[in-house]
Amino acid sequence: MKEADDTGGLVPALLMIAAMAIIGVIDNFIVRLAEEIGLWQFHATRALLALPMVAGLSLLGLGRIRPARLWAVTLRSLLVAVAMLFYFAALALIPVAQAMAGLFTSPIFIVLITVLAGRQRIGPWRVLAVAVGFAGILLVLQPDPRKFEIATLIPVAGGFFYALGAIATNTLCARESTVSLLMGMMLALGLFGLLGLAGIAVLGPESAPGPEGFVTRGWVWPMWQAAPWVMVQAAGSVVAVFMMTKGYQLGEPSYVGVFEYSLMIFGPLFAWVALGQGVGPWQVLGITLIALAGGIIAVRSK
Repeated sequence: MKEADDTGGLVPALLMIAAMAIIGVIDNFIVRLAEEIGLWQFHATRALLALPMVAGLSLLGLGRIRPARLWAVTLRSLLVAVAMLFYFAALALIPVAQAMAGLFTSPIFIVLITVLAGRQRIGPWRVLAVAVGFAGILLVLQPDPRKFEIATLIPVAGGFFYALGAIATNTLCARESTVSLLMGMMLALGLFGLLGLAGIAVLGPESAPGPEGFVTRGWVWPMWQAAPWVMVQAAGSVVAVFMMTKGYQLGEPSYVGVFEYSLMIFGPLFAWVALGQGVGPWQVLGITLIALAGGIIAVRSK
C-alpha cells in the first residue's frame, strides 16, 4: 500500500521545497567542476562518495536498501539517471537559470503524460498553473529562433526523462524504501560514469579545455581542486534527493512536481548573491511566473 500523507499534501510540498533549496545552492558549482574534470568522472566519483552515505541512512533506520521489486527500482533509477546526465551536461554549457528552466519542464511533461494516459483527471487550476509556469520558463530560456542552439534542448530532454522517473516513483515504487530508491539512482549514475569513462578511453575523443569539454573529457588526475566540490555535491545530493523521493512517494506526481519550480527561485538567487551571475528583467518576470504557478497549485489544487 502507498504511504499515506495525512496533511493534505503539505509534507510532500515542504520536502520538495527544502530539497530545491539545497540543490539550488550546490548545482551552481558544477561549472567550477567542469573546469577541472569531466561529466563521467564527476558521476563516478560522486557515487563512490555518496553510496556509503546512503548506507548510513539505512543504518539510522530511515529505510532498507534491498528493493521489494528490483525491476521497478531499476527502471526508475535508469530514467532519473539519464535525466541527470542531460541536466548536469547543460549546467556546464549554458547559464544556470536556463539549465534549471529546461529541466523543470518536467511538471509540464508529467501533466501531459498523465492526461494522455487517461488514468487521472487534472483540475483546471493545475492546468492553469502549468500554463503559467511554462510561460515563465519561456521567459527564462528566452529562445531565439534566429540563434537556435541545440544546447538549449539538452535540459529539456532531461525534463522529459525526469518526468518519467517521477511518475515511476509514484506508480511503480510507492511501496519501496526511499533509501532503496536513492541507492538505485546513485548506483545507476555511478555505472553510467564508469561506462562513459571507458568509452572515452577507448574512442579517445578530443576534449576542449574548460566547461566546453565537460562531456567529452576522460579521467583527470590529480583532481584535488575539484574534490571539495564533488564532496559537497555528494552530501547535498544525498539529503536533497532523499527528500525529493519521499515527496514523490507521499504526493501525487503532477501536484508535487510543481513545487520543483521553486528551484528557479533558489538557484538564480544564489547565483546572483554568491557568484554575481545576474538575470535580466524578462528572466525575473519568468521566475515570478514560475513561483506563481507553484502558489496556484498549493492553494487551489483540485
